[in-house]
Amino acid sequence: LSRYENQITILSDYLEEFPETHEPVWILGRQHHLNTDKSKLLLDISARLWFTYRRKFSPIGGTGPSSDAGWGCMLRCGQMMLAQALICRHLGRDWQWEKHKKQPEEYHRILRCFLDRKDCCYSIHQMAQMGVGEGKSIGEWFGPNTVAQVLKKLALFDEWNSLAVYVSMDNTVVIEDIKKMCWSPPQSSSAAHSSAHLHRSALGRNKNAAGFCTGWKPLLLIIPLRLGINHINPVYIDAFKECFKMPQSLGALGGKPNNAYYFIGFLGNELIYLDPHTTQSFVDSEENGTVDDQSFHCQQAPHRMKIMNLDPSVALGFFCKEECDFDNWCSLVQKEILKQQSLRMFELVQKHPPHWPPFIPPTKPEVTTTGAELIESTDKLFELEEEFEILSV
Repeated sequence: LSRYENQITILSDYLEEFPETHEPVWILGRQHHLNTDKSKLLLDISARLWFTYRRKFSPIGGTGPSSDAGWGCMLRCGQMMLAQALICRHLGRDWQWEKHKKQPEEYHRILRCFLDRKDCCYSIHQMAQMGVGEGKSIGEWFGPNTVAQVLKKLALFDEWNSLAVYVSMDNTVVIEDIKKMCWSPPQSSSAAHSSAHLHRSALGRNKNAAGFCTGWKPLLLIIPLRLGINHINPVYIDAFKECFKMPQSLGALGGKPNNAYYFIGFLGNELIYLDPHTTQSFVDSEENGTVDDQSFHCQQAPHRMKIMNLDPSVALGFFCKEECDFDNWCSLVQKEILKQQSLRMFELVQKHPPHWPPFIPPTKPEVTTTGAELIESTDKLFELEEEFEILSV
């Protein structure tokens, strides 16, 4: 208990940077009041996984950079958003991190997904290499949409978390497409004992009261947006802030050109964010699989930035573990985002637009590879895509 109290005292020392106000602070769908629960606010923020620049990891691709300082900030922000989704998936939104406290195995397994090694599914190595298929050289800065596309492709190789990653197109979220991607119909009784069914059950799919696999894949929804031309248009500010109030919120990726931040909430007209622009040394897992996690949590007051200083290119993130979470999100969007008659931040439509190409849920490419070998084989993954694009011109 004394250790817990000490942590609150240390965190409280930083709260002088927050103004005295009766306005609520919103952090990823949770409301805090500075005048009554300052310590709870800081503990909530410090529980988020914080990924920063690292140095002294194995060279990317064998001969590439061994540090991402100066170019990897948006990749780190993408990692933070995805890590928050995985925490919600396995530990719940209200899970709290406490310094030196023993954490569940799922927590360490989540951390291991992001270690700076080529055999970790969401490592800087995998993300940088997968970015080559998005037209980004290793060491080149990513924008919010590029990192979203990279996460969508890497998630196909992540069988443990079994996420469905949907990245919206043209500022439009299509309910029909998301349901198609996340919902696989219950299998017939004759196929109930098939190896595929057993494999899916082993991955920890959600089950209904009767114990049958429902088939709903937890959804990571990313909405890349441009909220203005050179500066953010003030008409979008209220809707943008409203997204941080939603219980499904994973925050937003954005910042300034070549300077990415992970936005987790707001106070008044200031955004609260985690900053990846600190260079720390590579940390590997211990022999027993645990990770020394002290450098993966920001234990100081978070940064704040006026919303009007935000670059208009952003990506919103949301996590819907169950179908009912997605239905609830759709209702909130209808009520809070779409009430704007003109210049809506994005559109939510029921049916797939007829003038769009058909929606085909992404599937893992048919290559004989494991996550560990993925970065050696990405060139092969994209050969077919490139040929298809050439033929379709």
